[in-house]
Amino acid sequence: MKKKTLLGLGIVLILMQFIRPEKNESNDKTHDISTKYTIPANVNHLLEVACNDCHSNKTTYPWYSEIQPEASWLNAHVNGGKYHLNFSTFTLLPIAIQNHKFEEIIEMIEDKEMPLPSYTYLGMHKEANLSDEERKAIIDWAKAQMDTLKASYPADSLVLKRRTPSPAN
Repeated sequence: MKKKTLLGLGIVLILMQFIRPEKNESNDKTHDISTKYTIPANVNHLLEVACNDCHSNKTTYPWYSEIQPEASWLNAHVNGGKYHLNFSTFTLLPIAIQNHKFEEIIEMIEDKEMPLPSYTYLGMHKEANLSDEERKAIIDWAKAQMDTLKASYPADSLVLKRRTPSPAN
């Protein structure tokens, strides 16, 4: 019975290798954050090594992304990251949401919620393990972008509007 179970598991693992999720490699920069906002070289480097794999349309995949079920897990992880923040489509967002995304960047970096511990776990992606100085550089940049928006747009256009429930019939 044990041999049949192991054989069945082996066959399933082999068959899984033929299932390939679509890779996140378009690198379309038409609506990239850099088309509207100035990003200093040091911050741009930090975004590239610590953020863009999950928060842009260009992921640099590690060798183990070719092995299932890790490939599917990474694909779901990248899609989740892009759902919350995608630097490649940033300028398509309404200005109030762009402003809010900068607030979220500040909060997540200050609270050390980003990069995710799973991204830097066991020394993987060690370049993404940000120092306090690197965190400060990203936070200062995001705050400066919010200040630029505040100087360029009316205050009410930078605030997310609360959705009110429609009146009952």
